[in-house]
Amino acid sequence: MSSEQVCTKGSLSIVIPVLNAAAHLPTTLTSIRSAPLQETIREIVVVDGGSQDGSAKIAQSYDARVVQSSAGRGRQLSAGAAAATAPWLLFLHADTRPDPGWIEKIQDRIRREDVDQAAVFRLRFDDAASSARVIERGVAWRTKTLALPYGDQGLLISRKLYDAVGGYSAIPLMEDVDLIRRIGRRRFVMLDHHVTTSAERYQRDGYVLRVLRNLTILSLYFLGVSPKTLAKLYG
Repeated sequence: MSSEQVCTKGSLSIVIPVLNAAAHLPTTLTSIRSAPLQETIREIVVVDGGSQDGSAKIAQSYDARVVQSSAGRGRQLSAGAAAATAPWLLFLHADTRPDPGWIEKIQDRIRREDVDQAAVFRLRFDDAASSARVIERGVAWRTKTLALPYGDQGLLISRKLYDAVGGYSAIPLMEDVDLIRRIGRRRFVMLDHHVTTSAERYQRDGYVLRVLRNLTILSLYFLGVSPKTLAKLYG
C-alpha cells in the first residue's frame, strides 16, 4: 500500500440528517456509494429525527449507520458529528447529492492535510428553469463575497477544526450560518465542484418568494432574533 493510500484510507465520515427524507435519500446515498475510492469513506452516519416514512431502513440498506436524535437539523448534525469516528467530516443534506468526481476532490484535500481549513461545494439545482441558474449565481456570489455558504452546499471539515470552533449548535434554524461564522472567512474555501440539491421547495413556493423569505430570515438572524423564533416564522 502506498503512503498516499495510507493517509486517506478510512479518513472520512459522512453525516446526513434526515426527517421523512425517503423521497430523496436513495439518490443521495447512491451517489455516495457509486463513487470510486470507497476506501476513503470510513462510514456514513444517518441521523434520523423521528422519520415515519422508512428513512432509517433506506439508510441501513445502503450500509449506513443510523443514529437516532430528536428532530432539528442542528441537534441532528451535532449528534452525527459526536457519533462519527473519522478525522474528516462531510456534512450533507438528505436532498443534496455530490456530483461525479466529488470523492477525488475530497481525497485531494485530505491528502494535503490542511486540517485548519474547511471547504464547501458550488451549488446546482435539479431544475432546468432559468430562475434556478440565477439563484445558483447568487449563491456563488454570496459564498465568495459574504462568506456565507448554506448547509445545502455541503461542508467538509477536519475533526480538529470542527472541535476547535465548537461544532454545530443544537439550534432549530441557522445552524449552518452559525457554524460558518465561527469558522471564519479565512478558514474556508469553495471547491471548484458542484453538489446538486432538490429545487422542490423553490418550485413549490416560487423562486422569488423563496429567496425573499430566506433573505428575511437571514436578516432577522443578524439583527439578533433567536433561532427558535425564526424557526416558527420559517415554518
